[in-house]
Amino acid sequence: MQPGPGQESVWDYPRPPRVEPSGERVVVRLGGVILVDTRDALRVLETSHPPAYYLPRSAFRAGALMPAAGSSVCEYKGLAAYLDVQSGGKVARRAAWTYPSPLPGYEALADHVSLYPAAMDACEVDGEAVVPQEGGFYGGWITSRVVGPFKGASGTLGW
Repeated sequence: MQPGPGQESVWDYPRPPRVEPSGERVVVRLGGVILVDTRDALRVLETSHPPAYYLPRSAFRAGALMPAAGSSVCEYKGLAAYLDVQSGGKVARRAAWTYPSPLPGYEALADHVSLYPAAMDACEVDGEAVVPQEGGFYGGWITSRVVGPFKGASGTLGW
């Protein structure tokens, strides 16, 4: 897809991925409660993926993040730990992840948490509702700012 004015193509994003400050207002709701409201998010941009937003751990409501079972490895960012997210009486299991000791080049992700938008009641970027990246493994945030096609849907694993 060709990007229009003010849009980015995920096919112009680099590999290995780039981390950049966003400056956009990011609001996340879970259990009918605002879980996060911050302008201090980071975006991770990687070829073929919508941006993953990493939010400062300090921006979350107290007690919202709890360690969960399991881990995964990113060849660039390192070992990810998963988190359950609770807010407003609702618990989203393994709905977030963090890199406690990111690999060199990704140190900015320390003390930041990314969320699967599909597991939240709502995620917004500058007032726009986020569409979750298809598939369930990747946690990209799709807004009108980015165009694909996006990795994650059925048949795209080998991209």
